[in-house]
Amino acid sequence: MTTSFRKSVFVGIAGLSLVGSAAGCAPGQAAGTAATGTAPSAAAGTAAYRDGTYSADGSYVSPNGTETVGVTLTLAAGAVSDVQITPHPSNPNTKKFQGEFASGIKAQISGKRLDAIKVSKVAGSSLTSGGFNQAVEKIKAEAAS
Repeated sequence: MTTSFRKSVFVGIAGLSLVGSAAGCAPGQAAGTAATGTAPSAAAGTAAYRDGTYSADGSYVSPNGTETVGVTLTLAAGAVSDVQITPHPSNPNTKKFQGEFASGIKAQISGKRLDAIKVSKVAGSSLTSGGFNQAVEKIKAEAAS
């Protein structure tokens, strides 16, 4: 019985730790949402950003040096309704990878809430995502209500 009690306490403590981590990972999410297991309402998830079209450049380091990529996001009801990438390549390799990224990003982020967007590899391009994510952070700051 003592072992069973210890397992219950351990599981309970581990569960609290996970709830705290999950709540800390979702900026803009209402406190206590993760603990109750209910999803935030659409109004709560969309209230943080104004609808509109926002643009920003992001930079990243490639084997050829620092590169930049332009990002334009259109927000409607707090979600991405359109995305456009403006490549700023400095060499043929960058042009290739930014082009691949641009062709694949829309499918990954369309319809997602702005806070849910963070990409790592898109259509074979992994470095361009660093510049994209940096631009998204700038857009979040600009679109914040």
